[in-house]
Amino acid sequence: MRIKLNFHKIPRIPAKYRLLLYNKGVCISSQCKDFEKVGATIAVTPCDVVEEADITFSCVADPQAAKEMVFGNCGVLHCPSLEGKGYVEMTSIDADTSHDIVEAISGKGGRYLEAQIQGSKTQAEEGTLIILAAGDRTLFDDCQSCFKAMSKNSFYLGSEIGNASKMNSVLQVVGGVSLAALAEGLALADRAGLSQADLLDVLALTPLASPHLILKGRAMIESSYSTHQPLTHMQKDLKLALGLGDALEQSLPLTATTNEIFKHAKRLGYANHDVAAVYIRARF
Repeated sequence: MRIKLNFHKIPRIPAKYRLLLYNKGVCISSQCKDFEKVGATIAVTPCDVVEEADITFSCVADPQAAKEMVFGNCGVLHCPSLEGKGYVEMTSIDADTSHDIVEAISGKGGRYLEAQIQGSKTQAEEGTLIILAAGDRTLFDDCQSCFKAMSKNSFYLGSEIGNASKMNSVLQVVGGVSLAALAEGLALADRAGLSQADLLDVLALTPLASPHLILKGRAMIESSYSTHQPLTHMQKDLKLALGLGDALEQSLPLTATTNEIFKHAKRLGYANHDVAAVYIRARF
């Protein structure tokens, strides 16, 4: 089986599989060369990947890039047939984009699974992500050995396309709002003359605490913004959640405000820093 992956580092895929790699726009970069050294085969186009692979995993920047992989020049749809092929979309996308992709893939005889990722760069490197999947159940089952290499758990949320995207959006709302609240709390403590370290020590002992919030709180007070989860990715996910809210006529006032906070942090130059950099916006 040959698998196309777009990750910063190749996950711990079982040795019985062969990796076929396409990295959009930078196929001759040193990063791809590093992948090649550990056994990956470099493909020229997305179409080449799908033609050679039994199952293709796609993980790119955003919904538009995900659609370009399928509908763009030399994209997946340029393959004469997708019979017997599986396509797993791991990009953080909205339900409408996922529906567009599944119609294209299934229209040529392929199987489709949306598999949204919960986790950071560190968790990806450790193989401890959480995967939220929806779509073809047989494809989900076929991907289990790969999912187990990448994640600590994978959830099948049913055959209805969009379920995984919606679940991911809901979780990102909770995560984004929590981070913004933590940043404001730390900023308020600082302005009030309180020790931020003491605040985190107390917080760690309360029911409000979580390892993630305490870790990000430490990063905020230490101004340590090396990227584990890019701030721009969180803002993108909040925007997708707002789109879902609009489609369902569900009011999301906290999400809307949090989105504006993250947008402002991006304008301050912290788009590619860690999400903890939202503290800069709260403090100043």
